[in-house]
Amino acid sequence: MYGILTHASLALLAFASGTASAENAPVKPDSAVIAAIADTDRPAADREEDARRKPAAVLALLGVEPGMRVIDVFSAGGWYTELLSRAVGPQGEVIAYNNPPYARYAEKAIAERYAAGRLRNVRQVTATLEDLELPPASLDAALFVMSYHDLYWRPSDGSWPPTDPAVLLAKLHAALKPGAVVVVQDHVAATDGDTSKLVGELHRIHPSVVRRDFERAGFAFEAESEVLARKDDDHTKPVFDPAIRGKSDQFVYRFRRPGP
Repeated sequence: MYGILTHASLALLAFASGTASAENAPVKPDSAVIAAIADTDRPAADREEDARRKPAAVLALLGVEPGMRVIDVFSAGGWYTELLSRAVGPQGEVIAYNNPPYARYAEKAIAERYAAGRLRNVRQVTATLEDLELPPASLDAALFVMSYHDLYWRPSDGSWPPTDPAVLLAKLHAALKPGAVVVVQDHVAATDGDTSKLVGELHRIHPSVVRRDFERAGFAFEAESEVLARKDDDHTKPVFDPAIRGKSDQFVYRFRRPGP
């Protein structure tokens, strides 16, 4: 997407072709991830999205395995939460975190997702960024899917509270174990100008803004994947525009929380 063939890009190409991978890059998803995606107990509507959303590649970058404790940040209706739940298994745990506006927005989908005791290893947490409590060094991984940009959203009607990315990233840095991974997938903006304005108008964010935020918070940028890149997206339309919805150019970045 930016003329860079990173470790993760090589690994995902290797997975597709069966060739050797780059050093320290995930060659393929854990078998538990493959089984989770193939599980016919998943909602049919979820499974219909697999070809477009490519969860095997995203979760390979995350490196999720059975027994892990993972947080799905701004999990909304829980499409990825369900996959994480199945992949980490009964010995693992997934925190499905939403702030109050996200919880209201996805209220119906959340109720359906967790009805009748489904996904018992998922702990739903609804809290403001300031009130979010995560025990130190308790998490193996964190995932943001098309949600990081919302930290810069500043609607004039006050429907979304002011959110400071630095506050959330500081809490994540403390809660993640040394060596833990964060994956961020989001819609690409063409410029790194006024991020709040871009988010308000297009719901897009420039990848460099995300990288800057994470590096300032003490994370190390490690890899990216172009698996969701779309060269036919000119980055001028809001991602909810019918002409581009579900077909936006997206970046996928992996960061690591250095140890110790």
